[in-house]
Amino acid sequence: MKKYTYTEKKDTRSGFGAGLLEAGKKNPEVVALCADLIGSLKMDAFIKEFPERFFQIGIAEANMIGIAAGLTIGGKIPFTGTFANFSTGRVYDQIRQSVAYSDKNVKICASHAGLTLGEDGATHQILEDIGLMKMLPGMTVINTCDYNQTKAATIAIAEHHGPVYLRFGRPVIPVFTDPDQKFEIGKAWMVNEGTDVTIIATGHMVWKAIEAGEKLAELGIDAEIINIHTIKPLDEEAILKSVKKTGCVVTCEEHNKYGGLGESVARLLSTELPTPQEFVAVNDSFGESGTPDQLMTKYGLDSANIIEAAQKVLKRAGK
Repeated sequence: MKKYTYTEKKDTRSGFGAGLLEAGKKNPEVVALCADLIGSLKMDAFIKEFPERFFQIGIAEANMIGIAAGLTIGGKIPFTGTFANFSTGRVYDQIRQSVAYSDKNVKICASHAGLTLGEDGATHQILEDIGLMKMLPGMTVINTCDYNQTKAATIAIAEHHGPVYLRFGRPVIPVFTDPDQKFEIGKAWMVNEGTDVTIIATGHMVWKAIEAGEKLAELGIDAEIINIHTIKPLDEEAILKSVKKTGCVVTCEEHNKYGGLGESVARLLSTELPTPQEFVAVNDSFGESGTPDQLMTKYGLDSANIIEAAQKVLKRAGK
C-alpha cells in the first residue's frame, strides 16, 4: 500500500475560494454570484480583488441561477455559490430549464454537501444532489477529495465550456494531493495499485479509503484504490481496467446509495463486466444533527465500513 501523509488539514470549500481567485486572475470573464453566504463559500478574496465582478444576490437562489444563465449570453463565466442543498434541491427547475436545457456555461459551486455539514442537521444536509445533477443532460458533475484538488478543479472548470456542478464540503480534512496538480475532468486518479479488490471513492471518502487500504494491507489484502472525482463523465476505461484485474469492487461516497457514484459504477459493470459490488453509502436515509465524525460513523461511512465491505465482496467473488 502506497503511503500517504499530510502536514495539515483544510476544508475543501477553502480550496474553492483559492481556485476562484486564481480563475479570476486568469480570465476577466469569470464572475461570481452568492446567495448571502460569502464567508461560508470563501469568496472573500475574489471579492476583494474583483469587486466589480461579484454579485450578492441574497437569499434568492432561484434568481441567482437565472441571473447566472443570463450572464453567459454576454460571454461571462459565472460561478454561483451557496450550500449544496440550496444549490440543487431548491433550484432544480431553474437549473434544468435555464442552464442544462439551454447549455449555459454556468458553474454551480456547492459547499456543505453531505452529512459532514454536521450540526445544522437534515434540512441543510443533502444526500441526493449527485443523483439530481448527473441526470441532467450535458451536466458535468465533480466531487473533490481535498483542498488542493478542489482548488485545481475550480481553475479547470473555468476553462471548460458547459454547465458544471462542483461539490465540496465544510469540515477540515487531510491535504494529501499534489498542490501543483493538473486537474483533468473525467480522468480518474489512481491512488494505489492493487490486485485483490477495487475500492472506488469520491470526495471526503477518498481519505477514508486510504485509511482502509492501509488496514487491509495489514490483513494481507492488496486493495486498488481509485479516486473518481468526476462522476459525470465517468472514467469507464479506468474502472473496467481495474475490475478486470481484481474481479470485485467497493464504491464509497458521502451520498445516498441511490443515484450516486455507486449506481453509475453498477450501471457500467452490469452492461460491460458483471462483477460483485458492495456499496458504502448512506442507506436511503436523511441525516441528523451531530459532529461530522459522529455522523460518518453512525451512517456507515468510515474506514471500518470500507474494510467490512471489502471483506464481504472478496468472499462473494470467491477469493
